[in-house]
Amino acid sequence: MLALVTDPATFTELPYPARESGPDGPLAWQGYDASRARAVERTGETESVVCGTASVAGTRAVLIAFEFGFLGGSLGERTGDRLEAAYGHARAHRLPVVPLVATGGSRMQEGMLALTQLQRVAHQSALTREAGLPQIAVLRDPTTGGGWATLGAGADVILALPAAQVGFAGSRVRPPEADPTAYTAEAQLAAGAVDAVVPPAELRGTLGLWLRLLSSPAVREAPRRGAGNGASSHNGAADAIRPNVAPGAAPLPSALGTEKLPTTGWHAVQRARSPQRPRAQAYLDAYFTHRAAIHGDRCGGTDTEGILCGFGTAGDRTVAYAAQTGTPTRPAGYRTATRLIRLADRLGIPVLTLVDTPGAANDAEAERQGAGAAIAELFGAVAAARVPVTTLVIGEGGSGGALALAAAGNTWATPDSYFSVIAPELAAAILKRPAEEVEATAGQLRIRPQDLVELGVIRGIVGP
Repeated sequence: MLALVTDPATFTELPYPARESGPDGPLAWQGYDASRARAVERTGETESVVCGTASVAGTRAVLIAFEFGFLGGSLGERTGDRLEAAYGHARAHRLPVVPLVATGGSRMQEGMLALTQLQRVAHQSALTREAGLPQIAVLRDPTTGGGWATLGAGADVILALPAAQVGFAGSRVRPPEADPTAYTAEAQLAAGAVDAVVPPAELRGTLGLWLRLLSSPAVREAPRRGAGNGASSHNGAADAIRPNVAPGAAPLPSALGTEKLPTTGWHAVQRARSPQRPRAQAYLDAYFTHRAAIHGDRCGGTDTEGILCGFGTAGDRTVAYAAQTGTPTRPAGYRTATRLIRLADRLGIPVLTLVDTPGAANDAEAERQGAGAAIAELFGAVAAARVPVTTLVIGEGGSGGALALAAAGNTWATPDSYFSVIAPELAAAILKRPAEEVEATAGQLRIRPQDLVELGVIRGIVGP
């Protein structure tokens, strides 16, 4: 497995702590020493993990490679010693951690002493997280039990090999009626627990991209843009000025649609809803040279149709992005964006959010999935972020479902967008106005980009 992901001749194994134990291990489990001896003969390894440093597509990292042939890749006390040493080395040398997981869980022959290694691993992972170092897991076949619940599911980004068995319950302990297809990498991807399923031939490149994006964010002062590629304030006309973004903030994207400001509120709504208006995908393609997506909320949900989240290279820096796609955003989408912003904040990576939604999904299923709580968590994540968050409204800004993504004091808009307390049709309905008064209501709401500048809701209007 190491040869599959590491650059040739770059792997150096770490020294391991020595641990003395009595015959047949800490529980004196009859035959345990013999089982270990056979595992050594079969695999050529002396424990179920091999830890070391290597380059992956040019980026140095600490790698933790499980050897499943050694007692099923199980975790025991000596495994815990090696894992602790590997995490400590990563923190001491400011390196990301890459667990290459293939395990059946804790080692039966060491009983509860083996199980408590999960607490030990969790502690090391938490210390590494606090140190601002990324952890990127690769799930192999199988990844089950405590190894999945700590080294795997606890990572910042989770990649998996196709058809790998992935689940907390291993094949020998599941209920007889359990559907085996639920315990696969593909099923975990669908449930939002895995970011991507990656074929072996693409693994080194994909892992290398993630390591480059998360290990060297290169947060520095944003480059200044000229008048032809900046923003505008509204002083009776849309005169271009340079956007005054905070030091280290993500640079503003250029507007990709029309340069002309809308004449009325209803005109702004019509243009924002036009199928011809550039959407999030076009903005991300123009803004980033490379990018990688995170997938899912880690709570069983995904919303890839409503919001795109990930990290990318913009110029010489890494920028995190959360971009609404023009559809109602579902609770899983808000939770995924929250996950993204908290990870970016921990790693010191600036955030760009693109607002474009008629509003949060408000059907009964969205309520069952905790829409209010999901939106509240996102509001909190944006408010608490220590890294700069930059927001551009590129289409519809529908109520709180859009505002949750918007940075207070650093929100901008394109000429073909609007931002409203609620959609004009719904505002008219709430006010008990007839349908023919919807257009007038849109004007009264003052939702045009130039209105929003005058009201102080946004900082300016971005030009092409």
